[in-house]
Amino acid sequence: MTISLPAQVYPVIWQDDHVLLIDQTRLPNEFDVVQISRCDDMAQAIKTMIVRGAPAIGVAAAYGMYLGAREIQTSDRTKFMAQLEAIADKLRATRPTAVNLFWAIERMLKTARQTIGPIDHLKQELLKTAQSINADDLHTCQAIGDHGLAVLPQEPQQLRLLTHCNAGALATAGYGTALGVVRSAWRQGRLLKVYADETRPRLQGAKLTAWECVQEGIPVTVITDNMAAHCMQRGMIDAVVVGADRIAANGDTANKIGTYSVALVAKAHEIPFFVAAPLSTVDFELNDGSQIPIEERDPVEIYQIEDTLICPPGAEFYNPAFDVTPAALITAIITEYGAVAPHELANLRLKHVV
Repeated sequence: MTISLPAQVYPVIWQDDHVLLIDQTRLPNEFDVVQISRCDDMAQAIKTMIVRGAPAIGVAAAYGMYLGAREIQTSDRTKFMAQLEAIADKLRATRPTAVNLFWAIERMLKTARQTIGPIDHLKQELLKTAQSINADDLHTCQAIGDHGLAVLPQEPQQLRLLTHCNAGALATAGYGTALGVVRSAWRQGRLLKVYADETRPRLQGAKLTAWECVQEGIPVTVITDNMAAHCMQRGMIDAVVVGADRIAANGDTANKIGTYSVALVAKAHEIPFFVAAPLSTVDFELNDGSQIPIEERDPVEIYQIEDTLICPPGAEFYNPAFDVTPAALITAIITEYGAVAPHELANLRLKHVV
């Protein structure tokens, strides 16, 4: 069912004194907006994937920090900072792999530490910082889309791009990383169609990527995750573009489970494999992907789809939410500062500012 919506989708919006989140657990069949006024509710929304996608999680966490700060009732700066640190810990615990979450929280804490004046003034500065993180991410994603367009294969003129999971407007402040590249290609007449992996077990590709494409009239074909190799073998894919939840200093990239498989198959078929992500997704403190924490989620995501059980009782389950694609399989990492080979990420480190 196609839902009539504005052309631009914004998953996280500050309105008056609260945050509005598009409930991504309800898409594509229902479009619902959740109002968040408390930090605890924001933490729950992140954990339960009402809001998802590393950049969008970062934006949501920034607002969560402000909402938590607003609840603190003290004029003593030392006590205020201690309670704000506790709020930060609560938000950090929601999704351990997505580094944008930690980056945004640290930026909010930095604002609090550096702001001079009464607590009420400090709280207002926290809100301004959260709003700045939100606006900056939108501009960043638009830049990623344009830089990505510049490095896509020149032939054929109209490309067939494969994506995995959702790295679109819903996963960011409103334009997308991987899907931002797709959008830029579409607007410049360089896109023939998108192939969207369904992305088990949460089906973000089938539910969210396909939904975004349908809203904008971008041709999209949904395939099951185990069809990607077949499509490449048949010459149906010209390039792969995915997002990222955390990138190590050497370029190893954590993204939704199944990304590593797609990268291996793309390498076997000599198809370029691009990672699109803001520089805030790069964790320069980690030398390589072996140090990236991998979130494991409730096995119910595997054995049950909505209300339907699809596995027999007595089976065991393993449900890692992410895997790590080695840098050697990545053609380029597309950031807001341009596309670089994974080993060239170090050249951008000075631009990485919290």
